[in-house]
Amino acid sequence: MSSWLTDKAPLLFEDLLLPEVTLTTITRTSLQANPPHLLLSGPAGVGKTATWRLMARQILGPTWEARTHILQARDLARTSGAMGKFEEFLRPEGSGSDDTLAGRTSLDAFDHTFSSTAANTPPPAGIECEHSSQQRAAVSRLIIIEDADYLGTIRQSYLRRMMEVSSGSARFIFTAHTPSRIIEALRSRTQHIRLAKINRPLIESRLMQIVHEENLTPVRGIIGDISHVSSGNIRKAIFIMELLTHRELLGDRKNLQNLLAATSLREVQHILEEALRNRVHDWRWEKEGNKNKRVLKGAMGVMDQVMSENNLEPEDIVEQFHLLLTEGRLHLDENILSEILVALSACDVALHRSMQGRIELERFLFQVADIGQRMNAAKAS
Repeated sequence: MSSWLTDKAPLLFEDLLLPEVTLTTITRTSLQANPPHLLLSGPAGVGKTATWRLMARQILGPTWEARTHILQARDLARTSGAMGKFEEFLRPEGSGSDDTLAGRTSLDAFDHTFSSTAANTPPPAGIECEHSSQQRAAVSRLIIIEDADYLGTIRQSYLRRMMEVSSGSARFIFTAHTPSRIIEALRSRTQHIRLAKINRPLIESRLMQIVHEENLTPVRGIIGDISHVSSGNIRKAIFIMELLTHRELLGDRKNLQNLLAATSLREVQHILEEALRNRVHDWRWEKEGNKNKRVLKGAMGVMDQVMSENNLEPEDIVEQFHLLLTEGRLHLDENILSEILVALSACDVALHRSMQGRIELERFLFQVADIGQRMNAAKAS
């Protein structure tokens, strides 16, 4: 049984939970005979992936999946041989070959009925793009780079040269959470479409639509609760409701509270609190069997444990810190909070330039400890 995130994915542009002006831009761009390279940016769960999939279906027609090539840039971050894998994706015949993925054409571009693997979904704009046999299609394939803000400057520069030289019959679509990490040379060659955070009424409306489709009987108020805790992330909202439905927990609003309590990383708050108390490293002796073992506690000890148990990357920890500082309950002075957020932003930037994420997080926690000492000194005076 497939997930609701797949079964209930939007099929038409109008199904996207986006402002009317954004939908108009997306539709108009997809219907162009010669569409531009695109950069889709926005927070998590606003529909960046759903948007490019619909645009690909509209631009390339029913055979779009056979001519769409996808790379998840986040998978390359701080992995061995990342540049080699990147080149292998863009140059399938080898790094020394003149043949590039962007420079290839496809017979499918001339006749949308050519492939036997045509999609059975309708054209998202309501009409198919016209491609007659006498008129060659401007685009024969799409190259999708998901989370392009994780590429790094070297790989982005490599892409920029390829876009200039060999992308006559192909178009690039980039998605990014933080478009400022995309180098100017790439951004200037794309049409940038920003997807805004989805407001709560739209999410609640979509969840109620699913309730009617699935004949569900949720307790009054729980749909609004799910919409609220999703914080503009429609993917998160649908996933939570599907989970509660399958476990038959939609009948009591307390079940949502229990779910959030079980899945939230309370240890993240503990990490910051330990750092503010100037306990970044706190070594203690603990008995293990018949031996005493020196164990790292404090902020770094808790962080190592959280990352190991939850299989988190340093970027995930930074994201959790940011959520805690902006939406949590630390009750810090505004000046102190501002200093920590500035230090966290510097850490976030450094993570994309370093192969040692733990070191950058450790540096950030020492900065938090310094802020905490000054805070305590100010209170004492």
